[in-house]
Amino acid sequence: MKQLIISLLFLSSTAVAQTYNQQLQAWQQHYKQDFITETRSPLKGNDTGYIRFYSIDNDWCTSATLKLTPDAKPFQIATHSGKTKPFRQYGLLTIVVPQPKGPKTITLSVYESLNPGTNAAAGDDLFLPFNDLTNYETTYAGGRYIDLRKQDVHDGKLTVDFNKAYNPYCAFAEGYSCPIPPDENKLKVRIEAGEKLFAKPSKD
Repeated sequence: MKQLIISLLFLSSTAVAQTYNQQLQAWQQHYKQDFITETRSPLKGNDTGYIRFYSIDNDWCTSATLKLTPDAKPFQIATHSGKTKPFRQYGLLTIVVPQPKGPKTITLSVYESLNPGTNAAAGDDLFLPFNDLTNYETTYAGGRYIDLRKQDVHDGKLTVDFNKAYNPYCAFAEGYSCPIPPDENKLKVRIEAGEKLFAKPSKD
């Protein structure tokens, strides 16, 4: 009986892992398709074949503790084009992430976009930009983003999936106003999940 229970648990966990991988693969395909349908896209259809990701690993999908910061002041995030965009810190995320020498706890600021001139929240979306120690090596030097939503916060918890970390348009071409991750989100760990450097050879 004990062996049967162990076998059933193994099969159940395997099925969950397969479902998660399928969901992430579907997300990746949708992400690539958006480059084809978006009119302002920096890529052409054939270019999407050069988009690469780390292997999907559900250890990088984790429940984070969110501490709201309702008194945070509006500020302007700098972008790669020299323009700025209005944001406000929505809260602080405490996350345990896997590392080569064992799990490590990190803290990241998550932001809400503001409507220019009114400082009112622009909607339900939350913005998580970050840099990490893989930048310049296997990921874009300017950092990556994760999209989150306020409605997904439950009992002070929010799921953060680093497998869905993606490159800004500036990773593919110049001329875009991509927010630069604030200094407080420059991590001293390796986030070996999500999108890697664009693999298309340059024309130089």
